[in-house]
Amino acid sequence: MSFELKALIAMFLSFLLSSILGPRMIPLLKRLKIGQSIREDGPQSHLAKTGTPTMGGLVFIVSSLLIFVLLGNKSINGIVILLSMLGFGAIGYLDDYIKVVKKRNLGLRAYQKIIGQIIVAILLIIYFQTSIPNPEVAILPLIGGVNLNLGIWIVPFLLIVVLGTVNAVNLTDGLDGLATGISIIVFASFSFISYRMEQFDISLVSIIIAGSLMGFLIINYNPAKVFMGDTGSLALGGALSAVAILSRTYLFIPIIGGVFFAEALSVIIQVFYFKTTGKRFFKMAPLHHHFEQIGWKEIKVVWSFWAVTLLLAIIGIVTIL
Repeated sequence: MSFELKALIAMFLSFLLSSILGPRMIPLLKRLKIGQSIREDGPQSHLAKTGTPTMGGLVFIVSSLLIFVLLGNKSINGIVILLSMLGFGAIGYLDDYIKVVKKRNLGLRAYQKIIGQIIVAILLIIYFQTSIPNPEVAILPLIGGVNLNLGIWIVPFLLIVVLGTVNAVNLTDGLDGLATGISIIVFASFSFISYRMEQFDISLVSIIIAGSLMGFLIINYNPAKVFMGDTGSLALGGALSAVAILSRTYLFIPIIGGVFFAEALSVIIQVFYFKTTGKRFFKMAPLHHHFEQIGWKEIKVVWSFWAVTLLLAIIGIVTIL
């Protein structure tokens, strides 16, 4: 069987399993009373979403794992990517569990989340440093055939990449289907890039995750029947970090994942500007809420951000052709 056919089958099976598993998980989450609490200081239109089941990220996490195992893929890189997904997903799960089951609105404390994320990130970086040839060399986007040697700065730089990516995806998960749709495009793009670089193990896992997200989007699109929660958003950030790092294409994240980057940057700008001037730079952060506040409908924001991601993905992919 050719790799191309195997990848198509993997994507279809992960989509099928996720689309079957998702609707069956919603009643379970409702019975367990795992409902989302909506921030009172957020957009008022979101208050109607209070009680919508969360922790739905379990759907695409389980689907991705099962299809990977079903296909009999024993790639070490693939396993590490899924372990990164599980590691960060576990931190998100604890955060969601404390918020919705233990009824502690803030979930894990900030320092607890950061410590957990640093531990998982360091484990990923150690594997990368000890198992991937020329780990200090990154592939530069937009400049064909040119690499960047980060030398001794590689470890702190990768730590920033992982933590920044994981939390950027988490911040983007604020509208129905927004983070899910963007992630489908991003993972599919990295799958293609890995394929072009003949890193077939990374390409296959990426397309499996993309397929699982397609199935999840059916129940996560507006009006969402379930949210992915921190369980899903942190898991996606962890998987994306691992995919980009192991393929040495992590400098592509600000391009292909430009919307993730912009969402995180908007929060940093908002906090810095408010602390220095006492005023808000954006009407509300993250960025998707700013557009809601100026009158855009939620669906318009989502589709616009998807379109921007698709454009950025095309730009990123063209540089590798």
